Amino acid sequence: MTDTLRPTTAVPPVVEPLPNTAPPQKLKRSIGVVGGTLLTLSCVTPASTLFVVVPDLFGSLGTATALTIAIGSLLCIGVAFCYSELGTLIPSAGGEYAMVSTLAGRLAGWLVFVLSLLVVVIVPPVIAMGTADYLAPLVHLDPAIAGAGVMLLATLAGLLDLRANAWITGVFLVLEVIAAAVVAVLGFTHAERGAGSLVSMEVAGPTGHTDTVTAMLVVSGLAIALFVTQGFSTAVYLSEELENPRTSVSRTVLATLAISTVIILVPVVAITMGAPDLTALTSGDIGAMVEAWSNSAVGTFVSLCVALAIINAGIVMVIQNSRVLFASARDKAWPGPVNRGLSRLGRFGSPWVATLVVGVPGAALCFVNLDTLYGVTGVSVTGMYLLVAVAALLSRRGAHRDRPAWRMPLWPAIPVILIAVMAYILSRQEVSYLLWTGGIVLAATLYWALYLRPRPATRWLISVPEDEDA
Repeated sequence: MTDTLRPTTAVPPVVEPLPNTAPPQKLKRSIGVVGGTLLTLSCVTPASTLFVVVPDLFGSLGTATALTIAIGSLLCIGVAFCYSELGTLIPSAGGEYAMVSTLAGRLAGWLVFVLSLLVVVIVPPVIAMGTADYLAPLVHLDPAIAGAGVMLLATLAGLLDLRANAWITGVFLVLEVIAAAVVAVLGFTHAERGAGSLVSMEVAGPTGHTDTVTAMLVVSGLAIALFVTQGFSTAVYLSEELENPRTSVSRTVLATLAISTVIILVPVVAITMGAPDLTALTSGDIGAMVEAWSNSAVGTFVSLCVALAIINAGIVMVIQNSRVLFASARDKAWPGPVNRGLSRLGRFGSPWVATLVVGVPGAALCFVNLDTLYGVTGVSVTGMYLLVAVAALLSRRGAHRDRPAWRMPLWPAIPVILIAVMAYILSRQEVSYLLWTGGIVLAATLYWALYLRPRPATRWLISVPEDEDA
């Protein structure tokens, strides 16, 4: 257990190669803050989040949905401060696990890696399966087949050069922002209730009567609310490919959080005020409300923009997730042949094997029942943020105290508060979600105990590549 608390000493950028093997490869720095923000915003995918995730919140929280998302966004400011400091202090494609391993110990980093894998494995296929609903105005498809097609398309795009992907996803992002803006304008111009409804804490019951949304329901919903803007962490995964990471990582993280919060929260407020009645709001059928506010042509346009947003999200998530696997292989998390395969780079500089390993199983998962996985994702995101906050609390010890990095204000108060809040949010989640996540974490801990921990000199070697302005 001492491995959890004892920080790792980051190994040099080039780990000593095994006989007859090449040294680990580094990703190419090819994008600036604008490109990184486009990619990161696309991973937040505001429109698909608004149309796929938020309706579930309307169903359980009703008029308290906007308030819950606003509270979650405020908490995410503290989380973004932690990511900004740690991401500039330890710019690695490993993201959370590289940061936490370096500062809080190898076991803590491994557990963060497992939680991040849960998120990155579950979310893309779940969102991809929503494509069929929004292509319905043009063609009727089976959700599983449509989702698998989106995942395969995203995999092919993920094999391209990252700079090209930044522009592809940027074009799609513009379309989804337009869709969110249309929803906001329609909602505000058809307002049925005033701003006071945002704190009225009401939801339609099963028989149509009005129920009160309790404070405990809001706290329980915060796990999903944190997930709504969770994609800003993608900037940290891209830190090895961002130019001047010591400054660009923090700018990308904070800019993405601010922009995505506005794009998501403003339409949610508009929908809350413009829904015809509480029953319609609780149903969460945003497409039907858009058609009622306008006409079928506008509804079709918004639906197609959302479908493009989902494809966009799939592309960026495959890019992000392949970088995590690439970094884990470079850091020797797996048996030798697996490490060598996952760390291979293709002609465009992308980790092509890792991209295929992420994308193809993601397509297969579209044919699996994923009903409970949103809850597991919420638990995983909350646990991951808690461990990142612990690492941020330890970020100014020893050699890291004077290392060039962006430094958050109000340290150590922010990480301390985040640790307490995230622990409380976890305590209010459904037991089944906690058990599913806990079982996976337990299996990962056994892998750590039986394979990784006995091999400290050859496995799970956390490497932090040098950057030009270090």
